[in-house]
Amino acid sequence: MINDEGVICQKCKKPVPLCVCTNAEPLNNKHFVLIIQHPQEQDKELGTAGILCSMLENVHLEIALSRSGLKAILKKDVDPKQWGVLYLGAQKQTPCKAGLYALSRKGNILENTNECLKNLKGIILLDGSWSQAKALWWRNPWLLKTQRLLLVPAQRSLYGKLRKEPRKESISTLEACAQCLDFLGEDPLISSRLTGAFSDMLEKYKLLHQNQSKR
Repeated sequence: MINDEGVICQKCKKPVPLCVCTNAEPLNNKHFVLIIQHPQEQDKELGTAGILCSMLENVHLEIALSRSGLKAILKKDVDPKQWGVLYLGAQKQTPCKAGLYALSRKGNILENTNECLKNLKGIILLDGSWSQAKALWWRNPWLLKTQRLLLVPAQRSLYGKLRKEPRKESISTLEACAQCLDFLGEDPLISSRLTGAFSDMLEKYKLLHQNQSKR
């Protein structure tokens, strides 16, 4: 077990030994980030939603199995068509080139992907294991009113052997967010800072568990 496991950082909700929070100002992301986390996602050590919430200015974490829609979550009127949801479900095509793609209801890449991405005001991330993300997708049919997105990562996850993923293109919620914002044309500093914090957290995790194994 991690030392001081009962002491949780109030910003990132991580055990203090794994906290990577700083006094830096939150990163001003132009595209709002909505994270819907499965209630049973209990990985407080390796999970990344808390880090995103502590580092981004325009972000909201909703812990729920289902909600009635974006308005119910954000407490304001929004156009679902201007929001994209990242969902690694079935798709007809998987491009070889890294990037962010808009998909049709049938899982085909839309020819007007660039236009779809330009019109997005926010992205929705489903946080949890693959089976948990799938449950969130099916329990929230209003997600079909948003634009489904496919992310082909520019690199493999930094998790490495620490966390088993169902597919090689599976990456952490934080990495998915960082790369999506990059492909949407946000300031590269945002993805760099997010990925750097994630990397630091993983190094702290490895060091802690190495030290514990020597005891």
